[in-house]
Amino acid sequence: MCGRFTFAISPELLAEIFEVTALADIPTRYNIAPSQQVPIIREAATGGRYLSSVRWGLVPHWAKDPSIGNRMINARCETIHEKPAFRQAVRSRRCIVPASGFFEWAATAAGRTPHYVTMRDGTPLAFAGIWDSWKTPEGEVLETCAILTTAANSLMAPLHDRMPAILHRTEFVLWLDRATNNPEKLQRLYQPYPAELLQECEVSKLVNNPAHETPETIVPVQVPV
Repeated sequence: MCGRFTFAISPELLAEIFEVTALADIPTRYNIAPSQQVPIIREAATGGRYLSSVRWGLVPHWAKDPSIGNRMINARCETIHEKPAFRQAVRSRRCIVPASGFFEWAATAAGRTPHYVTMRDGTPLAFAGIWDSWKTPEGEVLETCAILTTAANSLMAPLHDRMPAILHRTEFVLWLDRATNNPEKLQRLYQPYPAELLQECEVSKLVNNPAHETPETIVPVQVPV
C-alpha cells in the first residue's frame, strides 16, 4: 500500500520529467499523510499538463459524506475498474502523483520498522492516481485523490505485500490521456515496478508521527552488522 510519502522536487525537475507547463507553488514535504494536501498532475482539456494540490483520500462525486475519503487513500489495481467508488474516476479522471519517495513499515520482533523507498537513480517517482470532485450542499468544491496499488515486487515483498503502482516515463501519455477509457489498454500499466530500479533503507521512527515534518525522517538508520 502507500500511506506516507515525500515531495522534494524542484519546479525545474518537475517541468523536465513530467512536462508540466503550469506549475503550482507546492512546498517541500518530508512526511505527507492521508487527509493532507498532495500534488497531482493532470491533463488539461485544452492540452498540456498542469500541477495542482488536492486532498489525499478519494471522495466520489456522489458521496453523501466526505469522511468516506478517510478510508480511500489507495485503490487496488485488480478491482479498480469494478468498485463503484473508483470505476468512473479511473475511466476519465486519472492523474499522476509525483513523489521523491515513500515509506513502508516492516513487521519485526521489535515492532514495526519504517523504511524509505526511492528510485535508484534519484529521479522522482510517478504514482498512478485517480481524482474526483465533490460539492458541498453550499456549492463549495472539494477535490481529492487516491493512489493505485499493485502487488509487491521482490524489493518490497519483505516489507509489505502491496506497493504503489509506479509509472514509467514512457507511460505518462497513456495514463493521462483523457480519451482512453478502455480498461484493457490500461492493464499493462498495473505491473509491479522493476525491483532493480528502486532502493530502500531503514529510517527513523520519527516518521511514525505526521507532525514530524523534517529531513530527519528520511535519514538512513545505521543497522548494526
